[in-house]
Amino acid sequence: MTPTETTSEKSAGESSQPSLIRTITVAHSPDSDDAFMFYGLATNKVRVPGLHFAHTLCDIETLNRKAMEGVYDVTAISFHAYPYIQDHYALLPSGGSVGDGYGPMIVAQRAFSAQDIKGKRIAVPGTMTTAYLVLKLFAPGIETEVVPFDQIIPQLLEGKHEAGLIIHEGQLTYDKSGLHRIVDLGRWWQKVTGLPLPLGGNAVRRSLGPELMSKVAAALRESIQYALDHREEALAYAMQFARDLDPQMADKFVGMYVNERTLDYGPDGREAVRRLLDMGHTAGIIPQAAKVEFAA
Repeated sequence: MTPTETTSEKSAGESSQPSLIRTITVAHSPDSDDAFMFYGLATNKVRVPGLHFAHTLCDIETLNRKAMEGVYDVTAISFHAYPYIQDHYALLPSGGSVGDGYGPMIVAQRAFSAQDIKGKRIAVPGTMTTAYLVLKLFAPGIETEVVPFDQIIPQLLEGKHEAGLIIHEGQLTYDKSGLHRIVDLGRWWQKVTGLPLPLGGNAVRRSLGPELMSKVAAALRESIQYALDHREEALAYAMQFARDLDPQMADKFVGMYVNERTLDYGPDGREAVRRLLDMGHTAGIIPQAAKVEFAA
């Protein structure tokens, strides 16, 4: 993207030359954890000289598809999508949503056993989501049907599906609807691998070049740190994106997915990303091998 020339107001004696401002396009989901994470950048609490961050909000499955088209400079993605975009994007070292013993859940109106559920048709929030990838690792032959993530619980209650795979805030609200948790895939993953479950991260376009990629990486980390340091105001901002959650539940949800691991994956977090994608490739779910690379 060519830098955009903008002329700012100058005081007497300052140069009248226009300043060069580079616009960085950023896309993330309209969820309370992402809103909390990007609070510093979205509200200009965190600024980077010479850069302007333009934000777009989309659901995660749309973001995954847009990433395959290379639409945005920085984008939230499901880790399942990374092998498909790895030639054009690197992972940012901050911004991961990692479940430490928890994650997407299979829920149903009836208390099926974990074995019984493998024979049911499951409503899923998209085939590029990490939730879908882990579901297929858990039950390779399971049948699925794509349903918008915010419609899975309502459609279960209407009897349109026997079971559903829920993500986002649904992980905290499903029981209010009388649904049963059949399997927590984050817990299953931890039992199988001993690792946390990396669900989503942020990727940066390689064509920005190493210097600009590094600036963007530092800006995102600073935005996350700002939100953690100013939790009350960042939560107040994130509440406008917290579907069906009261402030206490929103705080809990944000705490699940924006924490010290979001600032830095840590060695086990990075290993978990590699293990997840390697297992997906070995199982034949992901056609190409992943070359996991984090921007500096």
